[in-house]
Amino acid sequence: MGPTVKSFQNTPNPNAVKCILDRKIADEPRSYLKAADAAADPLGSRLFAIDGVTNILIHSDWITIGKRPEAQWKPIKAALERVLHEGA
Repeated sequence: MGPTVKSFQNTPNPNAVKCILDRKIADEPRSYLKAADAAADPLGSRLFAIDGVTNILIHSDWITIGKRPEAQWKPIKAALERVLHEGA
């Protein structure tokens, strides 16, 4: 079982949300502005497979996800929790 999202925090950008996790998932931060950039990163690839995700910042115990303006947060957050539950 992977990490759990403790909370979602809004950011100044309405198309980005910070996900606080219950444990450390990365030793070094990594950032991806498009899916191709994350091709060699299993977690990054799975996160980009979520419909609407446009960019990702993975830090030690949090992730910030960006979305397309027309995408809705509810399905993105649910998919993010599923991806993390499967293992980060």
